[in-house]
Amino acid sequence: MRPDQSLRYEAADSLRPLVSIGLGTQLALLSVHSAVLLPTIVFGAANAGDSLLWAIFGGMLACGVITAVQAVQPGRLGSGYQMLHGCSAPFIAVCVAALAQGGAPLLATLVFVSGMVHVALSRHLALLHRVFTPIVTGTVIMLLPVTIMPIVLGMLNEVPAGAPAAAGPLSACVTIAVAAGIHLKGPPRLRLWAPVAGLAAGSLVAAFFGIYDFGGVAGAAWVGLPAGRPPGLDLGFGPAFWALLPSFVFIALVGTTKAVGVAVATQRVSWRSPRAVDFRSVQGAVAAEGGGNILASLAGGIPNTLHPTPVATIETTGVASRSVGFVAGLALVALACFPKLVAVIIAIPDAVVAAVIIVTLCTLFVVGMREVVAGIRNNPRSGLIAGLAIWTGIAIEFDVVFPDFFTNFAGGLLNNGMTTGGILAILLVGLTIPRVARFRGRVDVRELPQINEFIRRFARRSGLEALIGRMEAAAEETLLMLVEPHGTEGGEGDDPDRSRRALLLTASHERGHAVMRFKAATAGQEELNLQDRLAWLGDEAGSEQEEQAISLRLLRHLASSVRHQQYHNVDIVTLKVAAGKPDGSRR
Repeated sequence: MRPDQSLRYEAADSLRPLVSIGLGTQLALLSVHSAVLLPTIVFGAANAGDSLLWAIFGGMLACGVITAVQAVQPGRLGSGYQMLHGCSAPFIAVCVAALAQGGAPLLATLVFVSGMVHVALSRHLALLHRVFTPIVTGTVIMLLPVTIMPIVLGMLNEVPAGAPAAAGPLSACVTIAVAAGIHLKGPPRLRLWAPVAGLAAGSLVAAFFGIYDFGGVAGAAWVGLPAGRPPGLDLGFGPAFWALLPSFVFIALVGTTKAVGVAVATQRVSWRSPRAVDFRSVQGAVAAEGGGNILASLAGGIPNTLHPTPVATIETTGVASRSVGFVAGLALVALACFPKLVAVIIAIPDAVVAAVIIVTLCTLFVVGMREVVAGIRNNPRSGLIAGLAIWTGIAIEFDVVFPDFFTNFAGGLLNNGMTTGGILAILLVGLTIPRVARFRGRVDVRELPQINEFIRRFARRSGLEALIGRMEAAAEETLLMLVEPHGTEGGEGDDPDRSRRALLLTASHERGHAVMRFKAATAGQEELNLQDRLAWLGDEAGSEQEEQAISLRLLRHLASSVRHQQYHNVDIVTLKVAAGKPDGSRR
């Protein structure tokens, strides 16, 4: 696959300070409106306006801190990529119910628990590796714009009473024309500023028509915090807590699916040359999302989530540097403490904000579509899963299928298209997972005789006797790759801890292919992804030790596809072995 020439700065590249500040600030601006709008909707619907200011402040503070953490990646917290956190729309209904039944303290407690669910899932994400496939993550990413777009399109029509009829349409059209025009026709350097240029142009038109609220800006204080204190946690754990807990936990699970999808998509667009997804980074992204919810609960905010906007803005601007995410986090924290600046952003008419979001969502939909196409390329039957999930999500979102039933079922949990489509995709992927044969042992070359016997038994049982030789040879080379470079017990360079690593080998029969999956406990150190080593072998063979290079070439010849998923606690190497010439796939 050819490098992406449109990407000017990769994730690890440094930027000039002014460029980082400009791009980071405009990225933060795209999150502020939701950080203000969603708490206003939630607390207004529950008649809890006395806690609204703390909800806005706490949400912005939590989103800013965790956005910066995502970029910096301290330890195992954060992804190390340009990511943005914003308030979570799927939680709106249950947050309103929590406020109505127990007030802000009950809501804070449930938000805290949902954050702990994210943290727990991040530690055991490898258990769900066969569920979070490109089909699932791509489907969720495609449904995100579908579920958000009705709200955004509704914002286009929101103009102050008495405003000229042309004010909203012209402001929105100018915004889209400037943002999209710069992206499509502008030089690479100008593309960096396409979103903020669209906002500025739309705001000027809005000011001309008198729909930009300068009064709110003038009346806001320059610096300050909300009056009073955060609501705190309700540790009484009464009936209302237990009644709402399952809904919060389930939405947190669905949110993890979304977070995985966004984290994977971010990695895809952050490097010029394709590389294997680093699931350790994905684990860090999910853990940081949990940390963001915990912080939001303590500060009085509603749940936050990974915002898909950076995926689209990276595609638009060509800048994936993580420094932009760090600046965006600092900008959100600063905005939370400067009411005057927040007022400037809030005063931007909804039609202008919606127009910029529309351009972003269109790009995001295409990113999800690429993920789905990649999954279909590996397994054509997956196309039916994606189609069913996407169209079910669309049907539910627009109330065209049994609206009365889904509105009330499980407290309205399934009346969100992204939630319903994501759940259906997960269920269908789970149903298509074939039965597997299992072998348990250690990451040790002395296990090869037992592994070969296991392979022969599986092949005879599955009618794949013709593949026994290729499977045994591929298994041997994979085991050597997992053992290298530290050797095995009793040999030079012995690493006893490494040789005691547990190994689970599974084998299944899929459409005439043998699929072998090696799950090995990690060796406690960072290693280059095997999938990337295979992809780069042709260009960088001279940098490999000769023995390793030979093993890599043999593995590339024996397996029609190799996929290496690296987690903090386990390495998963999946081989697809077929008779005849390999197809060259390296996903």
